[in-house]
Amino acid sequence: MKKILFIIITIVSVFGNASAYQVLSTKEFGKDDAKNQNVVVKCTTDTGKLSEETCSLRRYAKCTSKDDKKVCNSWQPWRDLRDTTTTYSDWKSAASGCCKKKGLR
Repeated sequence: MKKILFIIITIVSVFGNASAYQVLSTKEFGKDDAKNQNVVVKCTTDTGKLSEETCSLRRYAKCTSKDDKKVCNSWQPWRDLRDTTTTYSDWKSAASGCCKKKGLR
């Protein structure tokens, strides 16, 4: 299934000016008062081939306990871990921005 999805993304990137990347991992860490989400993507070249370049993306949230449930809110914007100065509203735009900074998709 992952290969089929990657092929579709690659075809779209070759025929359009769309960003294309392959998700390598997604993880969520944390407990008690903080939580973070991590996404690692592999970028593609202009010709649609998979590059060895990766982007590591992360966002944090503050958590509180309410009625024996952990409620996490106040999610911070997504950031590229190699360049934390730029923030993104979602991980897909963060992946696209990171890959573009590297001259990739």
